[in-house]
Amino acid sequence: MLAKAKERNVPVRFEQRGFFARIPFKAHQGVVAVTSPFPYASLNEILTRKGADGRKRLIVALDHLTDPHNVGAIVRTAEAAGADGLVLPERRSAGVNPTVRKAAAGAAAYLPIARVSNLAGALRTMKKADIWAVGADPSADAIDLGRADLDRDLVVVVGSEGSGLSQLVKRECDYLVRLPMRGRVASLNASVAAAILIYEALRQQECLRYP
Repeated sequence: MLAKAKERNVPVRFEQRGFFARIPFKAHQGVVAVTSPFPYASLNEILTRKGADGRKRLIVALDHLTDPHNVGAIVRTAEAAGADGLVLPERRSAGVNPTVRKAAAGAAAYLPIARVSNLAGALRTMKKADIWAVGADPSADAIDLGRADLDRDLVVVVGSEGSGLSQLVKRECDYLVRLPMRGRVASLNASVAAAILIYEALRQQECLRYP
């Protein structure tokens, strides 16, 4: 790390153990990086990011997820799946803080992330750009994941850990999908549900693109 810092002209300061004991993150391994605030992208930057290889767009939107570990895990999954970006609401949602960045394991440095004042409004904007909105929802009105058509320009919307999608956001979704639950547990962790949806969308898009 010292060699990499020297190579990139990053100044290094050595501190006593007491300095690290005062910071709120205990799993620091004796190294702390001080950086500028996280550079959020705009929604428009995400919408214009479509690659030149002809693949369909894939965006992830989070509806008031407050657990930074969940948000970080979803950022990691979205980047690993090649998503075009992730959208967060400004209020009642974990922003990209140190915990999110640590849980994302570096993915936050590569995935464009936008914060919007109104997630329902952002979904309307995406739909005007011919992107379909699919929401994760356990209700009887939702389509079973195995029957859902995800082979299109898509924004996958995942709700909060407790209450799921808000009614305003749910109304903006073109359709809802539910995951099969065969056991006694009624729901999955938000980051796990998001990962299943993201990779099912990727599977459908890639299977039709490469028959």
